[in-house]
Amino acid sequence: MKKIAIIGGSGLEDPAILKEVTEVNVETPYGAPSSSFKCGKIGGVEVAILSRHGRDHSIPPSTVNNRANIWAIKELGCTHILATTACGSLRLEIGRGDIVMLDQFIDFTRFRKNSFVEEFEDGQLNHPAMADPFNWHLRQALIENAKALDLGFHKSGTVITIEGPRFSTRAESNMFRVWGADVINMSTAPECALANELEIPYAAVALSTDYDCWNVDEAPVTWEEVLNVFNENVKHVIALLQNTITSLQKQGRVNG
Repeated sequence: MKKIAIIGGSGLEDPAILKEVTEVNVETPYGAPSSSFKCGKIGGVEVAILSRHGRDHSIPPSTVNNRANIWAIKELGCTHILATTACGSLRLEIGRGDIVMLDQFIDFTRFRKNSFVEEFEDGQLNHPAMADPFNWHLRQALIENAKALDLGFHKSGTVITIEGPRFSTRAESNMFRVWGADVINMSTAPECALANELEIPYAAVALSTDYDCWNVDEAPVTWEEVLNVFNENVKHVIALLQNTITSLQKQGRVNG
């Protein structure tokens, strides 16, 4: 049996989507995860939900213990990760409320522990490959179910993760566009990279809430705007996750 971990971003920690709910605490060598896990089932599939920023959203992006989160997911026996995140759009065609199935990331963070590798033991070099960090099978399942639900979505996109908690300057926002980033957030890196290090297939659903600050025809992003747009559209993300997990089980496609 496979077990799916959902890492919840803003507004997505709703345990009501689960059946047979239990709460599980996990200890790790890297300290405590961001929250306990809400465990249960969706469509007969075992699921564990972790609140990335804590249930009361008290953990700023820079201090999320990503290593503990991913290690705890592995300890729980989770075989796949579906992550959710709010993001700002760096492209005019990615509108508010659109969903982006991320396929690449740029790590622009500065202060986070970004690897489990702390030393090369016995001369064994360890440089994890990261060419395609988002799992193809999970991404395809998300795309197929987004189509079936008639959601506004984009099949691919590069996310740049900044340190936060501040938003970008206009110069930074325009630089990220030149670099090829399509959306911007404060959470995907190093979370995705750490999942790859532990060989846990990982995919992310990014919900666009704003235009950051590059678009001079729009007001610069505010936290209030992010929450408003996210809360208006979170039901679509939840439906996508539920349908995707159920379809993976039915099709026997919960694989690496």
